[in-house]
Amino acid sequence: MVNQTEQHELINPDSTPCPVFVLSDEHEAGSGPWHAHRRIQLVHVSKGVLSVLTRKARFVVPPQRAVWIGSGIEHRIVGRAPFWLTTCYVEPDVAAATIAGNAAAVAVDRLTDELLIAAATFGGSYANEGPEARLIAVLMDRLAALNQIDIILPEPADRRLRRITNRLLEDPSCQDTLVKLSAAAGLTERTAARLFLNDTGLTFGRWRQQMRLQASLEQLGGGASVTQAAFAVGYADVSSFIAAFRLLFGKTPSRILAR
Repeated sequence: MVNQTEQHELINPDSTPCPVFVLSDEHEAGSGPWHAHRRIQLVHVSKGVLSVLTRKARFVVPPQRAVWIGSGIEHRIVGRAPFWLTTCYVEPDVAAATIAGNAAAVAVDRLTDELLIAAATFGGSYANEGPEARLIAVLMDRLAALNQIDIILPEPADRRLRRITNRLLEDPSCQDTLVKLSAAAGLTERTAARLFLNDTGLTFGRWRQQMRLQASLEQLGGGASVTQAAFAVGYADVSSFIAAFRLLFGKTPSRILAR
């Protein structure tokens, strides 16, 4: 497939004649720069695992999952291994009812996945009437019906809390207690716990668990075994890891990457 960067040089996804435009391509491992689009954007992974970062949250996206990014929201993508990315760009007035807030994760069913891939062959100037337009209409109906899922990891606004979260993101297996982490960030444990809940809507323990499970998904996407992924993010018990993983992502680690 043509690399998405090369396609962007040929077609500006924010200004195609048609209000809905889909790109589908395969990428090598790597990261992209911070950027934003005028159009609302659905970032969807058909194969592999992709991390999507905004200034306020972090998402790790496996197959059959996607992230809506609102108009003008800065974001970047990071892939630890090759991935197949299908991106849908939609005029804000067309998708206004589809996305609530700045960013949201959704589950993508197989039909919607195939519709996105098919729509990527149309380019940005397909006819307003005819088979392409009819498929796009069905696609938009399906996108509006996607169920939101809880794979978001909120970023705290407080700079002191970010010292804690950055430490954990750098080493998800870190076993330091909140007492030790908060002291290094210039906070008391009680203040850090209160700020975590206020800033992220999650307790510190819940935030740390979701961070570890997201990091394990990145490990799996990079080729790690289930046991290796569990140990890499600080789990000593593989069965507990599998149970927590399934509760958050809805599938076991061994099945999550299957398309």
